[in-house]
Amino acid sequence: MSRLAVIGTGVIGNGWIARALAQGWDVVAFDPAAGAEARTREAVARAWPSLARLGLAEGADPERLAFADSLEAAVANADLVQENVPERLDLKREILAALDAAAPAGVIIGSSTSGFKPSDLQRDCTREPGRIVVAHPFNPVYLLPLVELVGGEATTADHLARAEARYRELAMRPLVVRREIEGHIADRLMEALWREALHLVNDGVATTEEIDAAVVYGCGLRWSLMGTFLTFHLAGGEQGMRHMLEQFGPALKLPWTKLEAPELTDTLIDRVVEGCEHQAAGRSIDALESRRDEFLVRLLALVEEYWPESEGLEGRL
Repeated sequence: MSRLAVIGTGVIGNGWIARALAQGWDVVAFDPAAGAEARTREAVARAWPSLARLGLAEGADPERLAFADSLEAAVANADLVQENVPERLDLKREILAALDAAAPAGVIIGSSTSGFKPSDLQRDCTREPGRIVVAHPFNPVYLLPLVELVGGEATTADHLARAEARYRELAMRPLVVRREIEGHIADRLMEALWREALHLVNDGVATTEEIDAAVVYGCGLRWSLMGTFLTFHLAGGEQGMRHMLEQFGPALKLPWTKLEAPELTDTLIDRVVEGCEHQAAGRSIDALESRRDEFLVRLLALVEEYWPESEGLEGRL
């Protein structure tokens, strides 16, 4: 029976908890914040219907969640540890050093950090620093399968192989990043789109709703199956990517995009906030999350039929 220790139970921590419970794991959580346990159990209850529609593993049960009264107690018998404290390097280093000192020997300790490099996270760990790896998921963690795994200076191939195996047991699709870099892979791509979107709002070219429509009804539909490169490969016709680059490559030199972020002035902030509130149309965050989860469950059921495994292409996109 596998056991996940979760340190920090915000949105991401609770997502890990719900996913592990749905896969039939035991979960022990620790969070010193007042009311943390009640909020976590409510979050799991909200996620459970979507997880049930996806399919629960044998033994899946929300009652297999327990809260510990200390970090040390939480990790005492863990098979995998997931750290999810706020995105402050000093805090993460302090917590990860304590986890390294307390967790059983050989147990992988994953950090959900969206930006820090693992070598920086390992810096204060004196017992087994190599087992501290970035294990960066995507919200909602209980539905989206990608986890970026990144090793640091002290991490060996064996550490990453064991981490990959553990996260696969949680029905994740691990992406082992070849070398550490701030922001890893996916967040760097999302950041580039986000910066360009802010420029379009700031320059009065489009509203937040119009920009989202461009993604939702256009490129986003293709990206959910093929990603960026394979989509452009098809754009080259019979000759594929080579012809696409020959035909459209020169446009890369044109000043179409502005990757440096615009100044977050009060005017820009107001435009973005007002645009998002217009899109929300009075619906609460809970209502929007429920709508998102229902969509993702149905979308996952569809796209899994088109993933490489269905064609016998293991290990491909």
